[in-house]
Amino acid sequence: MKSSTIRTFQTVHTWTGLLAGFALFVAFFAGALTVFHHDIATWQNPPWRSQPARDMPVQTMIDRLLQAHPKAGAYFGIVLSPPGSAQGPYAYWNDGEEHFATPDRLEQATADEDAPTRSHLADFVYALHDSLGIPVVGLYLMGIVSVIYGLALVSGLLIHLPQLLGDLFALRPGRNLKRLWQDAHNAIGVLSLPFHIVFAVTGALMCLFVPLFASLNLVAFDGKLNEAFAKAIATAPTVEAAGRAAPTLPADVLIARAKAAALATGVSTFEPDYIHFTHYGDANALVQVRGVSERTLGTYGTIALHGVTGEVLEEHVGATHTTNGLVNSSIYALHFGNFGGRAVQWLYFLLGLAGAFLFYSGNLLWIESRRKRRHAEQPGKTWVMARATVGICIGTCLGIAAAFAATAAADMLGTDPAVPMRAACYGSVAFAVAYACLRPVARAAVELLAITAIAYVAVALLDLARNAATWSQPWTPASTAVLGVDIAGIALGIGFAWLARASWRRATHGDVFSVWTHARQVRAEA
Repeated sequence: MKSSTIRTFQTVHTWTGLLAGFALFVAFFAGALTVFHHDIATWQNPPWRSQPARDMPVQTMIDRLLQAHPKAGAYFGIVLSPPGSAQGPYAYWNDGEEHFATPDRLEQATADEDAPTRSHLADFVYALHDSLGIPVVGLYLMGIVSVIYGLALVSGLLIHLPQLLGDLFALRPGRNLKRLWQDAHNAIGVLSLPFHIVFAVTGALMCLFVPLFASLNLVAFDGKLNEAFAKAIATAPTVEAAGRAAPTLPADVLIARAKAAALATGVSTFEPDYIHFTHYGDANALVQVRGVSERTLGTYGTIALHGVTGEVLEEHVGATHTTNGLVNSSIYALHFGNFGGRAVQWLYFLLGLAGAFLFYSGNLLWIESRRKRRHAEQPGKTWVMARATVGICIGTCLGIAAAFAATAAADMLGTDPAVPMRAACYGSVAFAVAYACLRPVARAAVELLAITAIAYVAVALLDLARNAATWSQPWTPASTAVLGVDIAGIALGIGFAWLARASWRRATHGDVFSVWTHARQVRAEA
């Protein structure tokens, strides 16, 4: 490859990384935690602190819903509580407009799509990963970022392809810290490249689905894509109401029959997470039970049943998935790593943290490449990038810890955590950015890392103390999940403490002409 071509790819890689780097750091760090979505939900509301309304039987919930909203029977669904989780169920129905309600608020329908889950910490962390916490616009923004991310991956691979094998496992510590950062950046990027390609492609597809769909409908399908797409992803036959009343089987019976039918297709597990009714109480009632299967790329599957007889009408699980359904389900399974057990979840967790490091180290390499050697005064752009990297990246980590703390505090005070956890997260990020701008950047990095370390460890230890009585009881999946979240918090805190110490050592003993030293400030103060 010509040197001019390599320089072109280097330019593309640098600018795509800079343009998308901060958003991708947030997405990867929050995404690493999102892998344990159900565990975080259990941490927030463990069964031993759950409200009685969360344990309401599904059929009781259906009866109360139809009593309060009779028109909902034509089209409604119940989102079930995940197994071993304290995240409560909620109802969804459409009587001309969409409504959502938790068991204790079935009489108070809301048209706010976020209402059932806006107080859930796990969903907030997912929103940070999915759209930076910005409704609608943030989702499209992350779709564009995913495309730029893919371009950065390709250009980075082409740059390092000639010396790939020779330098892949080379980590050369020493006085040349830029080379060490470069080696670590390249090794992590190349070794995790297949997963990064999966994340980039699936992320772009999920975030940009609506504009892509609209464009294809206009350009390639002559306005007929809506009908074709509906048929392609349909998981149940289309039925009309018979106009004759007939009792629909109890929800527990329907769920049990759906689970038995799914297991008969060959999947190892099928945990129902959603049940949908059409024409409830009619002779032609239709029921769809969606569930999650592990150890298969077709993670989400659906069994369609006749609501009155319980007859299985269609199966879209395991080997019975259509090609379209399998592809659609695989996109989500590959992106979030829910196609396997705990081993795959921990792998995705580590890949998420490694991805966050990839973009953080990319910014550090940009700064090192543009600083002046043996000059006390450094270019202004390196100071701006250094402050932005410290403020946004470390601020994001601190903000998520603050969201955990605010959620726990709100629960102890008996208040809705929706507003406090958002205020704590965004407020902490704003504080970190301001702190990085006002303090010498080397000191700001050390101090913010130390604050972040203390925050993670403190939240975990306080939660362990709060649940002290539980640890002497027989162990359950819920108690294991809560303990796992606390231990992970302590581990992250130790990691941030180690980074704070390393940053302090660099600031006090490193190159005095770097933006990461406070040697000049020390001499000035003396």
